[in-house]
Amino acid sequence: MAFFECQGTRLLLSIPEQPQFDHPSSVIYFQVDHIETAYQALTSKGVPFVSEPHLVAKTDQIETWMAFFTDPDHNTHALMSDIHRQ
Repeated sequence: MAFFECQGTRLLLSIPEQPQFDHPSSVIYFQVDHIETAYQALTSKGVPFVSEPHLVAKTDQIETWMAFFTDPDHNTHALMSDIHRQ
């Protein structure tokens, strides 16, 4: 997994970790301020999540959390939230 900061846009490159992620479309990551709140709101509206919010990367300053879900066409996307540590 590699993150690149591109003038305010963050690009993530990685190989598929599971078979459901190995398909020709790209995962779209939606940046949210509070991942648990967004996860609960979307779950209550029937959005099918593949995973609950979980830690995917940690540096000295930032923890990155994600929760993956599928759209009506069965493409995988994710909520993403960065927690800045002091």
